Amino acid sequence: MRSLHHEDKLWLLIWLSGLTTLAVWCSLFLNRPAFLLLSEACGNTLFACLLVVAGALVLGWFTGVSLFFLETRWPVLYLGLTFILNLIRSIPQIIGVLCGYVILTVLIGLEVLQSQLSQLIWMAFVITVFVFLEIVDLVRERIAYYEKLDFVPAMLCCGIPESRIINREILWKNSRAHILHKLVSLFGTAIFLQCSIDFIVSVGLSTDVSLSNFPVTLGSMLAKLDSKQDILAISSVLSGTMPLQSLFFQHLQGITIAGIIVLSLLCLYKISTGLVRRFHL
Repeated sequence: MRSLHHEDKLWLLIWLSGLTTLAVWCSLFLNRPAFLLLSEACGNTLFACLLVVAGALVLGWFTGVSLFFLETRWPVLYLGLTFILNLIRSIPQIIGVLCGYVILTVLIGLEVLQSQLSQLIWMAFVITVFVFLEIVDLVRERIAYYEKLDFVPAMLCCGIPESRIINREILWKNSRAHILHKLVSLFGTAIFLQCSIDFIVSVGLSTDVSLSNFPVTLGSMLAKLDSKQDILAISSVLSGTMPLQSLFFQHLQGITIAGIIVLSLLCLYKISTGLVRRFHL
């Protein structure tokens, strides 16, 4: 029973150990140019997804608290902001992110966004716009829950500012576990969305935007012909026409990319569910 309460730590250790093992194996058996490209792709993917998590936290927290105050003090602004949020909510995430990436390819073609850093920030911003509503919903749900308890009117009677009660007492002191759980889930969502869209966009890039001027990520590397051939080699192993060990030596690049994506999504899911069990969310 004790181990179940620390399932999140166990799967975090499994994730980090798995990534380290893959990194060591690739450094030994993958050619150096491919290894450096794979390291850059993994770094770009994790960096962009961490930006998504940070942006979703800041934007979602601010928006959720703003909706609380606007609802009672400026109802017109509340209705306007709610309409905008519902409009974003009505667009499927993968479609919205794909549209943002289409705009990115246009901006690259027009030489507006030339540095890889600015392009990664744009990627993170686009994904953030379509996932931060989950933080907004969580913030509003936590505020509504604690509004029903007696300690909020008691603190108001003591002269404590309402903004301090909301941000410090409710969200920071009493909702950190819920927010952490949601951020872990959003990190996994960001990896899935970025890898999926990068794969789609990299396969169908226009003639003015090539892989050479597009930030390399795990999704774009998976779209490369040699990586797809590496993945398809699994069928040859299953059919018995190719030895199993060849996957880990001759087809290492594609197998590693797929392994990183699958391992990350699985471990983040297990970490998220582990946090639920530990904090009884």
